[in-house]
Amino acid sequence: MKRTSRDIRTANRYEVLRQIIAASPTSRQELAAATGLSLATVATLVGELLDLRMITEVGFEDSAGGRPRGLVAVNASGGALIGVDIAETYVHVELFDLALNVLARADEDMRPGESRPEQVVGQVAAAVGSVVARAGVEAARVLGVGVSVPGQVDRDTGVAEYAPNWDWHDVPLLDLLAEHIAHPLYLDNPLRACAVAELWFGAARGRGDAVVVNLGTGVGAGLALGGGLHRGVSNSAGEWGHTTLVLDGRLCHCGNHGCVETYVGAPGIMQNLRELDPTSPLLHPGDQSATVDALARAVAAADPVALKVVRDTARYLGAGIADLVNLLNPEVVVLSSWVAARLGEPLLGEVRRAVARHALRRPLAATEIVLSPIPTDPVSLGAATFALEGALRSVGQRAAKRTAPARSRTAPPS
Repeated sequence: MKRTSRDIRTANRYEVLRQIIAASPTSRQELAAATGLSLATVATLVGELLDLRMITEVGFEDSAGGRPRGLVAVNASGGALIGVDIAETYVHVELFDLALNVLARADEDMRPGESRPEQVVGQVAAAVGSVVARAGVEAARVLGVGVSVPGQVDRDTGVAEYAPNWDWHDVPLLDLLAEHIAHPLYLDNPLRACAVAELWFGAARGRGDAVVVNLGTGVGAGLALGGGLHRGVSNSAGEWGHTTLVLDGRLCHCGNHGCVETYVGAPGIMQNLRELDPTSPLLHPGDQSATVDALARAVAAADPVALKVVRDTARYLGAGIADLVNLLNPEVVVLSSWVAARLGEPLLGEVRRAVARHALRRPLAATEIVLSPIPTDPVSLGAATFALEGALRSVGQRAAKRTAPARSRTAPPS
């Protein structure tokens, strides 16, 4: 799409605010160096953010001579953002201040058979209402709600186009949510959310090219290429979980056979365990979280069955990640989401060894493979940044004397 000057200004405003949040306090000169924008442009954008009370002046830095540089920092109390992580088995919501510190959390379990759109919408609305109440935040201070939903989404229209694990097709999710939530709403999927979270606060910060492997019920790869989020032409980039790993292998919810997701997602890990030991006490049928937790505890206790399940899972995962390393030549591959967090270092070590067996030597030598260091839910954090993007775009529209819709369906360009 051709970007207008207003789109470019919004993107620049967002990048300046991102740098301020990441490195408060900071000077206009440091912002110009970090963003590549001219000092005059940075000064103008900083002035706009000061007028919006998103940032504040905080004095001057020490100077060895010459004119001291004024410092700015994010105004944490200048607004609130909400990030919604809709996963296959739960809804997790976090409310953040403008510095992206978590002020409140809420969770809703999603039991099997409770994934119809109206049921999910009800859970999201309840959790959003809960975090606002717990944080004691006035509704007017909430700048927006970023919503992450698995599968392929059209973020311009707010439609969840395809979620294979639920058999959702063309669900007008934001329209349904808008009937219950009065704040501006912005939609994307967890691959993009995790990648943005890592770019802002995690292992991809300061890296030009990164792959964030999302390991949960579903599996995918968020891509940060050339220092920015890579979406693809239809916002569908990163569906690595639905690439073929085993010809004529396990049946996937997407209808194909042998997808990566069927071997390394939580249900795939349960199947790996079931095939190794159908009567294992580690297996909790119908409960992915309990099974993965049991595996993690058993690995820590050196249980041979658990160790072999993690090793087998890592073999599949390592082969798939080696393809990403050979194809994209990233600086870092980050293992993210709840399965990676719970299996932790034992999984990471096995994955590193498996990738080394399959990847080409030159790209592998340039790639670091790590666990996500983000202490909070990366999907909720990333979703909150989508709300921040949307708020800044709305500011640009008002500045251009155009009427912003009450509930935006459009997130700004990245």
